[in-house]
Amino acid sequence: MENGYLIYSLEDDKDISKLIGISLKKQGFDVVCFIEPMSFLKAFDQKRPNCVLLDLMLPQMDGKEVLKHIRSNSDNDDVDIIILSAKNSILDKVEGLDLGADDYISKPFDLLELGSRINARKRKHKEKDFIECGNIKLNINRKECYLGDEEIKLSTTEFKILVCLVKNKNKNVSREELYKIIWNNSAEVESRVVDVHMKSIRKKLHDDNGEIIETLYGFGYKIKG
Repeated sequence: MENGYLIYSLEDDKDISKLIGISLKKQGFDVVCFIEPMSFLKAFDQKRPNCVLLDLMLPQMDGKEVLKHIRSNSDNDDVDIIILSAKNSILDKVEGLDLGADDYISKPFDLLELGSRINARKRKHKEKDFIECGNIKLNINRKECYLGDEEIKLSTTEFKILVCLVKNKNKNVSREELYKIIWNNSAEVESRVVDVHMKSIRKKLHDDNGEIIETLYGFGYKIKG
């Protein structure tokens, strides 16, 4: 099971980028460095990091546009973004934070201080990353599900359903509530679609007898914590 805190650094100055990578790896971080926005965005779409270190003055695409792009998708809300910039006026800092950055560090900066700032974000991140119910553990940020030490591959919809149940463990969750959370009460959703997804979830959790997820006939479901 992967418990790492993945960092992407986007810095177009090759020397600074190299220093960031070497320093953070020595401090025990898992970091991947990029020097231009397009390769960064491609990697981001393939595997979302826990934290982004973002320079503002970049080739091809302004750092603020990169920031807006990340924050335009609510699925990226838990990604920590730390701006590292030579723009150090109060207005620059306020604008960066208002656009969705979690922290703003002016250049030149101390690499040990950067590591300390990242650790502070990591501690907060760890507190909200995982939710558990019995032998089930969900990593909300990475959208991973584990049953004990076994990773369970769920579809996006199955993961959302299980998150809803785990967050409400030992409580009755109606089908209507699941419709609202997952499909926004779409009129196109058939009434049995939740049951179909639930059958798949149970199969993957080896819960054919309903010992983990209880069916509340005529109402919905309840997961036992």
